[in-house]
Amino acid sequence: MKAEVLTIGDELLRGEIVDSNKSFLSEKLLGIEVETRFHASVNDDPADMRDAFLRAADRSEIVLVSGGLGPTRDDLTVEVLAQTFGRALVQHEPSLRRIEEFFARNQRAMSPSNAKQALVPEGCEVLPNPVGTAPGCMLDVGRAVFFCMPGVPRELYRMMEEQVLPRVAARLGGSRGVMRAALLRTFGLGESNLEDTLADVGREEGVILGFRTAFPDNFLRPVARAKTAPEADAKLARASAAIEAKLGPLVYTRGDETMESVVGRMLAERGLTLATAESCTGGLIGARLTAVAGSSRYYRGGVVAYANEAKRDLLGVSEALLREHGAVSAPVARAMAEGARARLGADLALATTGISGPDGGTPEKPVGLVWIALASKDGTEAEQMIFPFDRERHRVITAQTALDWVRRSLLGLPRLVPRYVRGATR
Repeated sequence: MKAEVLTIGDELLRGEIVDSNKSFLSEKLLGIEVETRFHASVNDDPADMRDAFLRAADRSEIVLVSGGLGPTRDDLTVEVLAQTFGRALVQHEPSLRRIEEFFARNQRAMSPSNAKQALVPEGCEVLPNPVGTAPGCMLDVGRAVFFCMPGVPRELYRMMEEQVLPRVAARLGGSRGVMRAALLRTFGLGESNLEDTLADVGREEGVILGFRTAFPDNFLRPVARAKTAPEADAKLARASAAIEAKLGPLVYTRGDETMESVVGRMLAERGLTLATAESCTGGLIGARLTAVAGSSRYYRGGVVAYANEAKRDLLGVSEALLREHGAVSAPVARAMAEGARARLGADLALATTGISGPDGGTPEKPVGLVWIALASKDGTEAEQMIFPFDRERHRVITAQTALDWVRRSLLGLPRLVPRYVRGATR
């Protein structure tokens, strides 16, 4: 069964917003064993929209449409869909009442233009929207079925989960083959090196191994197809186990868990706490850690010590170290980590200090140089690297490397210097 995702809106094609709806919808379809074969975006132009609808109906059985259900003049999805397939627009009274109740409940005056959102193609099934004013709709067109949903992510997510996925699953039946997929997140090895390392993995009939880069990580997606669910599950288990056996701790989790979630879970399981002292990363590590619910169990806090005076006054780094070695150095990185650990009363402490650029480098300390230190009761280790990236990616990979060092430390493994860096000290 072929699926297509079609997103609508001028703002998508102008690059004003990132079109995350496509990836969300495709991922949800994959979860019920439906692969998306086509992605398309179209602006708010009736002729272009009509062309996109006709193409989708010709080549796909399931078409998920996102956007264009609002109350303004450029929200044309339902109107053009109805015209394209010869359906009249009719007012759906229950939807109109829900829209009126929505405004009354929020003590807001309802604009006449909002009534437009209750118009749907004749013969469609209306999909309720519990968190917004625009209902969705399901329209059968020959062999294809169109699901129209709002473009606002929080509304789209609810409608996809509660209204669309159950209807798609009901249409699939049990006569077709079964597909299973997994997601393995890796850090520390480039995409081409992963391909070479896994050259003999995922070669079983009915198994496909996909690669995706999401800097600084690389994701592996093994997909297994078989006639029965147990057979597909067994194929997927074999492929996933082979990947993990080849890569070892380079695979840091399966599924949607982030590096900071993994580190936080491991700290909590061991009853340990972590503090941070950040210079070049500017609080990025602390922000990532505290983005995880429940992080107060293991994250003591952090110091963003950008200026030398802050390193001295807040972390206790001595003037002598700063003068002799400079802020970007092993002694200062170690002192920052030890200062954070002592002042915040943590079991472990991370420190980062570096030159993210684009300026500030010297022949001895080039742009991209970074020192990371990890302090514990057993002592303090520091490592230097040169990350050959722009300022933003330099900060991102520094934070990821630092968090990965905590993970590896908790596993009793040696710290990792990512393979795509230069200038490591070992």
